[in-house]
Amino acid sequence: MGVRLGEVPEQVERRTIGAGALAVGAVGLGCMPMSWAYSTSRQRGDESVRCVHRALDLGSSLLDTADMYGPFTNELLLGRVLRERRADAFVSTKVGLLVGEQHIVANGRPGYVRRACDASLRRLQTEVIDLYQLHRPDPEVPIEETWGAMAELVRAGKVRSLGLCALGARGGRRSGTGLYDGTLRQLQRVQQVFPVAAVEAELSVWSPEALRTLLPWCEARGVGFLAAMPLGNGFLTGTLTPGEGFEPDDVRARHPRFTAEMMAANQPIVAGLRRVARRHGPQVTPAQVALAWVLSRGRHVIALPGTKRERWAAENAAAAGLRLSPADLAEIARLPGARGSWD
Repeated sequence: MGVRLGEVPEQVERRTIGAGALAVGAVGLGCMPMSWAYSTSRQRGDESVRCVHRALDLGSSLLDTADMYGPFTNELLLGRVLRERRADAFVSTKVGLLVGEQHIVANGRPGYVRRACDASLRRLQTEVIDLYQLHRPDPEVPIEETWGAMAELVRAGKVRSLGLCALGARGGRRSGTGLYDGTLRQLQRVQQVFPVAAVEAELSVWSPEALRTLLPWCEARGVGFLAAMPLGNGFLTGTLTPGEGFEPDDVRARHPRFTAEMMAANQPIVAGLRRVARRHGPQVTPAQVALAWVLSRGRHVIALPGTKRERWAAENAAAAGLRLSPADLAEIARLPGARGSWD
């Protein structure tokens, strides 16, 4: 079916994640770009607040943040919305990383986890966090101890469910095998302590590695899969120009797929998404096709595109109504793999 942009779509399809059948919109809102990692000169608090309101209006209920984004400012921003609209939102935040001047370190000590949760609750202006995710395991602390402290927060009524992030695996793509072996071992260990409700990891047309092992693991156990970076850090939208450059604080300025040479080399991927989009109507965009592809990977998959603008939040939400045909999916499957500067 086609997607008419500019009109308010029906509420986003709802999906359930985890054994507790937590209901959320199939397309959520990644809030990181509002405060962290992308061009700070373009970050506007009031604009971001309007974006969150728009997403909630459309049923994109899962708001994905972390205490380290900013740090702390992203949670504070969401708190401005949640104090008015807590009932409309499913709040996911993360713990386990500390931001220093020039570095990021993991902290999984139980005492720290408890203090961090209380601080997040204050910033978010809520009494409970719907999904509390471990951002990164601490190599100095057994993951069972960290997870046990998080489980205590559930029993205390401060958290509803627990999740694990499996992000940051770009460097392992040269081999293309065993990318999430470590994450799977961690998941097996924490499952013995307290059930995992969701796993967050990168998944997109140009980063499909999670399909091999991580996604099937989640599906077999009724664990929700939160697809981070489903638009390839903006590349799959088709709105970025090779050689345009990025601000120094933008993560893409150091990303091996965002050099001018590699952006040009990967244009056939965007061209393929654009061809599929045209078949569904002149208003359908490559970004919506990319999101529809992610959602077609399973009923337990939630797409988390990040944005700070109302326009893109509406476009992303509308993608939940786009159904790709077998021919569409076959064409996307034939697209070339993404290249990075090491290729």
